[in-house]
Amino acid sequence: MDMPKSGGIYLISDSKNLAIDDLLDKTEKILDVGISLFQFRDKNSKYEIKKSTALKLQTLCKKYNTLFIINDDVVLAKEISADGVHLGRDDMDIEMARKILGDKIIGFSCYNNLKDAITAEIMGADYIALGSFFNSPTKPEARKIAIDLLPIAKSKLNIPVVAIGGITPENGKQLVDNKVDFLAIISGIYASTDIINSVKAYKNLFY
Repeated sequence: MDMPKSGGIYLISDSKNLAIDDLLDKTEKILDVGISLFQFRDKNSKYEIKKSTALKLQTLCKKYNTLFIINDDVVLAKEISADGVHLGRDDMDIEMARKILGDKIIGFSCYNNLKDAITAEIMGADYIALGSFFNSPTKPEARKIAIDLLPIAKSKLNIPVVAIGGITPENGKQLVDNKVDFLAIISGIYASTDIINSVKAYKNLFY
């Protein structure tokens, strides 16, 4: 399975702060405007609840032709036939995930480490994520990465680069100008008082 050819918004679910019905309602509004990828991220719920929510979100993503990625959980991604999985440093390694998921999309968080990004591509990752570029309400303790490392990463990698961490429509332009492929957004959209126009504002950065 391939990543979208054109860049754009990579939405990550705000499962921590939203009840399931609210999450579903807001996600459908966002998908209706149009995004490139959606990642279901739930660090706290038990497996059956995670699976139930994932299936509902997956149905919405199929309705709007949006790729559906599961955070961390390769077993869940396999069970519901998600479009892919996103892994971090403490999750299953890329090669093992590839054996389980076949040609599904595998993303990998490299934080602020370009060496890890290069290794991830060699191991078979389909994209890598770098960040945090700005102060993030989701991960306030996250290590920072300098924006001027983006063009260096792009010159060394043949797979897409996703930027994450405190990205707003105001500060995101400099990431796009430095050739990042996707902007990963959580609270910048879900916590907005005007979700639809927030999505449009992020999308406009790519035009």
